[in-house]
Amino acid sequence: MQIAISVASDVDVSALVVAPADAQACLVLAHGAGAGMAHPFMNAVAAGLAQRHIATLRYQFPYMEKGTKRVDPPALAHATVRAAVRCAARHFDGVRLFAGGKSFGGRMTSQAQALAPMPGVQGLVFLGFPLHPAGAPSIDRAAHLHDVEMPMLFVHGTRDKLAEPGQMRPVLRGLGSLATAIEIEDADHSFDVPKRSGRSNEEALDEALDGLAMWTQAWRIG
Repeated sequence: MQIAISVASDVDVSALVVAPADAQACLVLAHGAGAGMAHPFMNAVAAGLAQRHIATLRYQFPYMEKGTKRVDPPALAHATVRAAVRCAARHFDGVRLFAGGKSFGGRMTSQAQALAPMPGVQGLVFLGFPLHPAGAPSIDRAAHLHDVEMPMLFVHGTRDKLAEPGQMRPVLRGLGSLATAIEIEDADHSFDVPKRSGRSNEEALDEALDGLAMWTQAWRIG
């Protein structure tokens, strides 16, 4: 089901809702920097989570809605995250709520949460957290995560060039018990795996979504 979300008086964005009849949780899911909410990866995640009794609300950032390539300023991106979370809370009243996204979308979600907690959200989910640009290892983008005072799930591949294990693992240790990691062996930033791994991309994504679903059951806040 496609709906519209009002971000500001002059800014509306589209969203897609996938709601299994037996939904036990809802994930507010933001897209990555280079592809929108209807990208095949996003479709596969939404469909896979529905099979695991998790509803999703996927949404566009304003720049993607307009068809431009330059991402929105952080303040507008954060406002969009908050508007999507409010919309999901109304749409899925009484269902446990999580927020996050793929790469850029997950980082914008955590930045928004770090600045001011979003009511009703019980945890954050990152599908490939973009810790640093490819080929330029750094942990600067993780600084704000220390201001997120709720459970966080980091799902990433061991071949992710935007979150190299040597950089990512110390960051997660520094976040303590609030951070949970699911490492998908041989997966890259798109959760694709090479043929030599002996499994398909679909199997790698299934592993990620199985872990995500189990984590949402483990965390029950409030």
